[in-house]
Amino acid sequence: MILLISDLHLEEQRPDISRAFVHFLAERAPQAEALYILGDFFEVWIGDDAMSPFQHDIARALRQLSDSGTRVYLMHGNRDFLIGQAFCREAGCTLLKDPSLIQVGGEPVLLMHGDSLCTLDVGYMKLRRVLRNPLTLFILRHLPLATRHKLARKLRNESRAQTRMKASEIVDVTPEEVPKVMAAFGVRTLIHGHTHRPATHTLDVDGQPAQRIVLGDWDKQAWALQIDDNGYRQAPFAL
Repeated sequence: MILLISDLHLEEQRPDISRAFVHFLAERAPQAEALYILGDFFEVWIGDDAMSPFQHDIARALRQLSDSGTRVYLMHGNRDFLIGQAFCREAGCTLLKDPSLIQVGGEPVLLMHGDSLCTLDVGYMKLRRVLRNPLTLFILRHLPLATRHKLARKLRNESRAQTRMKASEIVDVTPEEVPKVMAAFGVRTLIHGHTHRPATHTLDVDGQPAQRIVLGDWDKQAWALQIDDNGYRQAPFAL
């Protein structure tokens, strides 16, 4: 069995979510061979060198799960793309590229955060290319902490304001982009988060039936996708 989650947006201001996550790690996740966290694990991340006591606590909880035998994998999201190897070493997890291929029951499955599929949001896609540029990442990681805090607040506020103003189809994935990406990777199952719209969508990829599974966010309730001998099952649970 493997478990997949995304978009927890962990922050000290939401202790209900962090408590639910720690409980999830202690009670459910140890039964899994692997746990995949597909981005936006934290609401904001300005660098491994700026970890707060709260973030260290989350890292320790992940390390306990990893030490128990469950493999833990973490993918960057649009909120926490500055998470680095120092955090991963402390948390006992492996950082995944976006996108990444895994094998499930002998079949390739594509994992993504999902923001790169929102190609109609032209402004965001331009910003994403700038922020993910290796030179930009180097500069961001070496800015003074106060500057990084200020920049993170600015980007966060602008993102919230722009999202409220944009049409829903712009901030969702571009339907035509999905089969292109899936065909390029030769998969019939794509799993991603980002949109906060949990669902399973059926589609056609190169004449073959396929599925796109969107992971739910942790806000009013929590979500986890479980993959086992019975197939793919995503269900919400209380925070």
